[in-house]
Amino acid sequence: MKTDPKNYKELTQPVYVLEEDRLRKNLSLIANVAKKANVEIILAFKAYALWKTFPIFKEYISATTASSLSEAHLGYEEFGTPCHTFSPAYTDYEFEEIAKYSSHLTFNSLTQYDRYHLKARQYNKALSLGLRVNPEYSEVGTLLYNPCSPGTRFGILAEKLPEILPEDVDGFHVHCHCESGSDVFERTLVHIEEKFAKWFPQLKWINFGGGHLMTRADYDIDKLIQILQHFHSRYPWLKVILEPGSAFGWQTGSLVSQVVDIVEYRGYRTAILNVSFTAHMPDCLEMPYHPTVRGAETLENGGETTEPTTYRLGGNSCLSGDWMGNWRFDHKLQIGENIIFEDMLHYTTVKTNTFNGISHPAIALLHSNNELEMLREYSYEDYRVRMD
Repeated sequence: MKTDPKNYKELTQPVYVLEEDRLRKNLSLIANVAKKANVEIILAFKAYALWKTFPIFKEYISATTASSLSEAHLGYEEFGTPCHTFSPAYTDYEFEEIAKYSSHLTFNSLTQYDRYHLKARQYNKALSLGLRVNPEYSEVGTLLYNPCSPGTRFGILAEKLPEILPEDVDGFHVHCHCESGSDVFERTLVHIEEKFAKWFPQLKWINFGGGHLMTRADYDIDKLIQILQHFHSRYPWLKVILEPGSAFGWQTGSLVSQVVDIVEYRGYRTAILNVSFTAHMPDCLEMPYHPTVRGAETLENGGETTEPTTYRLGGNSCLSGDWMGNWRFDHKLQIGENIIFEDMLHYTTVKTNTFNGISHPAIALLHSNNELEMLREYSYEDYRVRMD
């Protein structure tokens, strides 16, 4: 199907639209950073896992990172390479498969290491083992996304590590960021080195985790490259790994929805859509953040919609809080009109659900010639099988 990407007027049902040109732009930038900084940058499935697009990714990167058996299985089968795998806690009934699908396996605690490190090598002799460490410093403001927040369950404190690491531990994994800039990484790295540099001579690799949002327009890429080059000069034997998720899918596509009704209640005007915030855009309510709507002005005040072209946008689930507001449009909205939510590919398609049995948006890939290829369409059977 040919479509106009300005308004997607040909679409009359909800669709996530991934734009190939934007995706390739991000991938090219990431590959260039990896080359200049002499690091490996890999795709984190927790943010993006559209496996039908993996052939495009493989033109630019060669590995992925998983946080569960299903993600490790996906990387092994669909990307075609074993994963760098971390889980807060491995389980007896999944561990053998996880080990077989992984190239790197990181333990969240010393008790997990003690329980599984011998089995790991029995199941996969080629595995490289690591420990997740916690530098007790993060500038992530939202506690829900801060892995170093008080009481965190992530990572081993420096004071808990033995002076001599077990001989089969090859690396450290450190994750402290969420959509952060290179300046944040620079400040965080000071704490990482202060806490853990004395163990670096015993390691082969270090993984600085995700949250490095290098494809954001205001990100200082040169600073990131410089930071990594200087790190190499201090520790030339360490292989450096980054595993961003958002950076790959950042600003690569939208969620196209339609207005199905407009209701008013004592000063509040709501355009009800055929998508749901809680089911199809969960980060909007979890983070929370106010998404950008194409052709509309985002208003900070979520109160009464006193202007005739100002609307709350409401989802079509039975959850009372399934709405966000407010936006000012340049016209009065009409039933059937497309409402396009920008930047809805990363941390969205991986987190959607079938709450209320609401029809799930299709997933499509927009090619350079404006040909829209449907990658996945959902039906009643998808809901039924999940409940089976």
